[in-house]
Amino acid sequence: MSQYLMDNEIYIRLGVFCGLFLIVMLWEVLAPRRVLRISRGWRWTSNLAIVVINSLVLRWLFPVLAVGFAMESQNRGWGLLNKIDLGYGANLAVSVVFLDFIIYLQHAMVHFIPLFWRIHRMHHTDLDFDVTTGSRFHPIEIVLSMVIKIAVIAALGPLPLAVFIFEIVLNGTALFNHGNIRLPLRAERVIRWLIVTPDMHRIHHSIYPEETNSNFGFSLSLWDRLCGTYRAQPKDSHEKMVIGIERFRHPKYLHLHWLLIQPFLNEKKS
Repeated sequence: MSQYLMDNEIYIRLGVFCGLFLIVMLWEVLAPRRVLRISRGWRWTSNLAIVVINSLVLRWLFPVLAVGFAMESQNRGWGLLNKIDLGYGANLAVSVVFLDFIIYLQHAMVHFIPLFWRIHRMHHTDLDFDVTTGSRFHPIEIVLSMVIKIAVIAALGPLPLAVFIFEIVLNGTALFNHGNIRLPLRAERVIRWLIVTPDMHRIHHSIYPEETNSNFGFSLSLWDRLCGTYRAQPKDSHEKMVIGIERFRHPKYLHLHWLLIQPFLNEKKS
């Protein structure tokens, strides 16, 4: 199974990404949550171009990615879970849940450490909130995230299948919880007890800093509740709330070259 994942990871992940992207995109058309304020043209072109650039950068810089490194760690006996016998099922569950917690901590870190915020804020300069926002991350942040994953995998020693499942779930929930999609309100209240919903994560993209610095979870919603960063509703309604960062509201910042130089721009207007 591990060798099969290694040989076919890129095709499986690409297939899942494209399938989920199409599902959420159609959902946005059939049941949108908000009226989008910006034309999709430049936004989608730039946001999807970033996905391609990030994929190429990772392939160029890393001989193996997370799943491949997990296989190597298992072969060499690296990491805590390779030293103890939890049983396959428990090992799998612990690994996926722990990796999700690490992503929560990483997300909080890039908000509260100024240097990392400069890198991460490109994700928040989008002026609308839809499925493409879920993949809009600066290449430097993507590299940083991969370094953190590899370090955690070396220390934890998770099963390669667990890392594969985690990566699929992370990508899938990022597309889902950034979707401009409407869920029945009663269903949304129930679902968000387990996973991060679009209404929960949209608050994180609010123009108000106190709302931006909340709801850091990507997949499981319990981390925000346990760590005191959970916010149930935005100050303004979901329909009226403003998305983005006050400093970068000109539509020119949606163009690809501005996205790439975003970490090097001043936060305050001169």
